[in-house]
Amino acid sequence: MSNIEAQVKKDMQVAVDHLKSELKTLRTGRASASILDKVHVEIYGSHMPLKGLANINVPEPRQIVVTPFDQANAKAIAKAIEEARLGINPVVDGKVVRINIPPMDESIRKQMAKQCKEHGEKTKVSLREVRRKYNDMVRKQKADGLIPEDQMKKSEKTIQELTDKFCKDVDATCAEKEKEIMTV
Repeated sequence: MSNIEAQVKKDMQVAVDHLKSELKTLRTGRASASILDKVHVEIYGSHMPLKGLANINVPEPRQIVVTPFDQANAKAIAKAIEEARLGINPVVDGKVVRINIPPMDESIRKQMAKQCKEHGEKTKVSLREVRRKYNDMVRKQKADGLIPEDQMKKSEKTIQELTDKFCKDVDATCAEKEKEIMTV
């Protein structure tokens, strides 16, 4: 029982952690180096994550500065950031790439909040899939005679309680991010 409970918690926590990493990449009104986390640069004949090619700093609330380890890569980094369609325009400034974060208007804020909700819903679907998987596992154990019916009911109840708890965590995380996005 507690073994299944631990597995359910672990699998559900993975889904929530993935949501948090996805939400970090959503643009808010302030500059954040994490919006560049998904950017991959085609360089040296392969795709490499931007973090492996440059230092990323946020010197001002509305500016990100990307300093390549090899200055010859500055143009390739700027091109990769443009192709990532993040709604930002990089400018090669000598040996660095500067990204000015434009203030978001109301329509862009609503669009970002909508994306936040979509990520939250996808995570809830993942949580329900975890619940279904482990409920099926418990029912199979009962059918095979490995556990009695009262143990199965108790396990299903615990799995449902964990699902409810993690769904509330998802709602709270998304609400916090939406508030951050909508703040002018």
